[in-house]
Amino acid sequence: MTVDQIGNIIRTERKRQGLRQDELAAASGVGLRFLVEVEGGKETAQIGKVLAVLEALGCKVSITTPDAQP
Repeated sequence: MTVDQIGNIIRTERKRQGLRQDELAAASGVGLRFLVEVEGGKETAQIGKVLAVLEALGCKVSITTPDAQP
């Protein structure tokens, strides 16, 4: 998965839930500028803050290790 894809997921889900960027930023405890940058695919975004945004949207993150793949 790429940072662009994560940004697109966040933007799509935010809009689906009828949230403005400032509302989601406040709900997830990040700044508006941070959220704008994440939705734009900024590569240097802090992972902890990205996870907070995803959690505020109700999204679940899953990682599959190489050993777990069929």
